Formats: sequence, C-alpha cells, structure tokens
Amino acid sequence: MTLQHPADRGGDRRGRFERLAESASNVTSSPAFYGFCVLLIIAFVTVHLTGVPLAWMMFVGDLLAAVNLLLLALLKNTERRAEHALQRKLDAIAAVLLENHEGGSRRAHENLREAIRMDEDV
Repeated sequence: MTLQHPADRGGDRRGRFERLAESASNVTSSPAFYGFCVLLIIAFVTVHLTGVPLAWMMFVGDLLAAVNLLLLALLKNTERRAEHALQRKLDAIAAVLLENHEGGSRRAHENLREAIRMDEDV
C-alpha cells in the first residue's frame, strides 16, 4: 500500500486501480447504473415491507453497504486525480503568465502544452 497521491503513483503511466477507477467512474455515471441503484433501493424497501426472513433483509442491507463503500473509494480516487490534473494546469498557466511578464525562456510554454494534454491521461 502506498500513501502517495493517486496521480503521482507510477509516474506517467496509470496502474490497474487507476484504470479500474476510471472505468468504474464511466459505468457509474451512466443511466443504466442509476437504474440498477433504483432497483436495489426498491428491493430494499420491498424486502422490508413483505416481511421476508431477517437473513434476506440483512443480505440486501449488506449489499447496499458494499456497493456504497466501493463507490466511495472509486469516486475519491477519480476526484483526487482530477484535482491533481487541474492544479497542474493552473500551475502551468501561472508559470506562462509569469514567464511572459518577465520575458524568460519558453520552458513554461512547453509545460503548459503538456498540462493541457493531461486530460487524456487522467
């Protein structure tokens, strides 16, 4: 386990968890997944209203809790990577503005070009 920022792990390449988090983010933002969540909630309410055995109530409740925890972990990973990408872009813009003001080298312009293309990697 590592305590590094998710965007800093593995250098320029993304690991398995980052790719999984990105794929999960795409799936969970779809209307189909929203429908799945609505069905889970309907199942939860139905199980409680019909008076089925306690074991089924606990199973449905545990399923909802497990989905909730997984989504929380994946959402946080995606949020942190997007936050890091945005901060890099803002830093690059600030560096270019400062470089233009001071008349320095073109290195900040290259960093800005690299930061703008970061959307494809994050």
